[in-house]
Amino acid sequence: MEHLRRLTLRDRQLLAWLAEHYVLSTDQIAEALFTSRRSARLRLATLHGIEAVSRFVDITTGDGQYLYALGPLGMLVHPTAYNDPDRPDARPPRSSIERTERIVGSRKLAHLLGTNQLFVDLVAHARGHQDVRLARWWSEQHATAAYAIAGIRPDAHGVWCVGDRQVGFFLEHDNGTESLAVVLRKLRGYERLAQFGPRYPVLLRVPSRRREANLQRALAGVPTVMPIATGLHDEHPAGPAWALASDPGPRRLLHELPSDHGPDHTATNPHRYTGDADIS
Repeated sequence: MEHLRRLTLRDRQLLAWLAEHYVLSTDQIAEALFTSRRSARLRLATLHGIEAVSRFVDITTGDGQYLYALGPLGMLVHPTAYNDPDRPDARPPRSSIERTERIVGSRKLAHLLGTNQLFVDLVAHARGHQDVRLARWWSEQHATAAYAIAGIRPDAHGVWCVGDRQVGFFLEHDNGTESLAVVLRKLRGYERLAQFGPRYPVLLRVPSRRREANLQRALAGVPTVMPIATGLHDEHPAGPAWALASDPGPRRLLHELPSDHGPDHTATNPHRYTGDADIS
């Protein structure tokens, strides 16, 4: 197909992200992949014109920017894309329009954008620093399937590399809509995973300092095998943004958090537990 030959490596990276993570905003795409918002908008207009991506207006913030999902050409490139953020077992959509409608109508739309922002910030940070990279960025559905034996359901999973240091992590993006009891119950699965798999820090990222203080108080004195760290939405995730529940004094850089890849080094060999060796 002629339009497939027009896709650059950067275009294909964007389509792979949209297949895995459903939706990205204009600003997120510009931050992660382009040198300016203008160049991003121009290329996205071209990709929309050849139906590689579909777009709709962001209704979560009211700022009028476009949000992007896979278009017909994008779904041709990624026929096994995740199809429904609310119902992982839903039947495949009949078209890219139906898939986009599911994303637009998802109760998780704002949550998806918030979750994806942390990884966009890491990708952008890595672009400006040598020997720094995001080695893995898995969606909720990917991570849930990969670690199904432990019954965890993180909002996302990543591996962050700075020099020779590799830190795996699980993200719980908290918008303050759930009770602290619900948030804390999510940690039980991570305790099960720590019995046989990696011991990656669980990042509880919250919208306010009050919410973080309440979480830290709830976690105080509670022994956890998996490291637990709290941080704020508006702090850069690569920076000194993370307070360990076991040692909440100085905030730490992401790559300074304790991280154990487990008996089979699952940062590079996850298929022992998952049947899926893909790292992206």
